[in-house]
Amino acid sequence: MVQVNKGQWNGYETVILENDTLAATLLPELGCNVIRLWDKKAQRDILRTPAESDLDYYMTKPYHFGIPMLMPPGRIRRGSFTYEGVSYQFDQNTANDNHIHGLHRLQSWTVTRAVAAGDAAEVTAQLRTADDDNWMRQYPAPLELEVAFRLQGGTLTQQLTVINQGEQSAPFGFGTHTWFLIDGEPNRWTMQVPVAGIYELDEELITTGKTLPLGDNRALLEGMNLEGADFDTVFSAGEGKPEAWLTREDGYRIRYAGSQPHFKHWVLYTRGTADEIICVEPYTWLTDAPNLPFDSETTGLIDLKPQAPVTLTLNLEIIHP
Repeated sequence: MVQVNKGQWNGYETVILENDTLAATLLPELGCNVIRLWDKKAQRDILRTPAESDLDYYMTKPYHFGIPMLMPPGRIRRGSFTYEGVSYQFDQNTANDNHIHGLHRLQSWTVTRAVAAGDAAEVTAQLRTADDDNWMRQYPAPLELEVAFRLQGGTLTQQLTVINQGEQSAPFGFGTHTWFLIDGEPNRWTMQVPVAGIYELDEELITTGKTLPLGDNRALLEGMNLEGADFDTVFSAGEGKPEAWLTREDGYRIRYAGSQPHFKHWVLYTRGTADEIICVEPYTWLTDAPNLPFDSETTGLIDLKPQAPVTLTLNLEIIHP
């Protein structure tokens, strides 16, 4: 059984990709967030899902649920930078008058394709930033964004294509803030991710540009048990494949992988000592990338040239024991 259905969340239309293994619920009208990923075989929610009663909270911080898209991810010091002679001023929406987590929040995306064919369910949606005055006020380069979701077997693929419709190059960064549930049982879960170093953060939680050794976090290379883990940490992905594994003691596994060469950084976040969630966040650009004194190969800043599409792909795979 493979199908694409419509649903409702607080009066907003949802689109549900479904097969015998998983059901993925999208909320195109409020940021095109994956607000739910239900594992039919294991009978469990994979992601932190907003309840109907969470509407006000969601409207304030939509990146606290599901798989929100961050454009760009992380903090920008004072929200400002200059690129190719153009000044950018993002809203100062977090402590110390900095900016956090980008311009993409509650925009309404247009679903252009929804089909169940063969063994795959697919949905495509588009957003043109030129139609969003608030976006253009902060980021004056008009972008055409298309996101395609594909559910096949135990894998949900998310593919974002970005086209700069302006006349000069513009900087771009992308990431997700993916809220994986660990069910109040951190002792049963291990996290494995190929990391090479830790980016030092200053008192404002912005990268200094200095890389620190992994120390005890070296355990992430082989698999770190999450009991007692406390992350709000930015890691470099090094030369390894950008592929993270979250494994439960009974062999239940979640694989989260980004496409090369763009995904260069990981953020792990547990909101205090790990209990209910661990956020696994693949980033293309490093926090405050435009202001760092390094080249784009290091920071991951994508130079969006006019009319030259850039495609970024994430695969989330569920493997049952």
